[in-house]
Amino acid sequence: MQDITLGCHRSLPVTAASLTLFDPGWHQGVIGILAGRIKEKLHRPTFAFARGNPGELKASGRSIPGLHLRDALDLVAKRHPDLLLRFGGHAAAAGLTLREERLAEFDAALEQVCRELVSPAQLTRTLETDGPLESGYFSLDAVRMMQQEVWGQAFPAPLFADRFEVLSQRILKEKHLKLKLRKGERSFDAIQFNFTEAAAPDRIHAAFRVDINEWNGRQTVQLLLEHIEAD
Repeated sequence: MQDITLGCHRSLPVTAASLTLFDPGWHQGVIGILAGRIKEKLHRPTFAFARGNPGELKASGRSIPGLHLRDALDLVAKRHPDLLLRFGGHAAAAGLTLREERLAEFDAALEQVCRELVSPAQLTRTLETDGPLESGYFSLDAVRMMQQEVWGQAFPAPLFADRFEVLSQRILKEKHLKLKLRKGERSFDAIQFNFTEAAAPDRIHAAFRVDINEWNGRQTVQLLLEHIEAD
């Protein structure tokens, strides 16, 4: 088992069904962003806590598909009637307030509820793609055509997957990975935002969307990488 520590009140195993995080230095204005980013990285329902009124902690939570976060809090509240001072939200996001000394109790209660409501399959991140994009569609006209469509939660924008050779890479603003990729005889500019690894491998299998990058008045096709792994 691998442990990870994220400024929280305990060391969290990757086998946990939920994440409860707290750091005295966190500000209430950033815990929603923090919970969302950690949820995306670790694929677990996540609550990030910051100090509120004296003696109280306020949390912002983000959920994964398959777990209605507000309903999970409602079940916690029913089993522990005096634990949550306030809570509310919806399926994907929720918030709550509790006494600071009861954080560990909430952590255990949430973990139990999540283990009951979320299956092991739902805790396994899956990424569905449309497969490789035919070479003729790596063009400005094709990307503009895709951008004119109306995409939404029930009709997501196309996500493609393919294998590339990494020709070059560099980190922008200490967190974004900028790459030059090659597929066959063609090369592509690509970027992955909020890249968390030290570097990309020489050959990658990538899930990506296509976008238009404009620089000095010139437009080019750019790949927006959502996931990469060694090929």
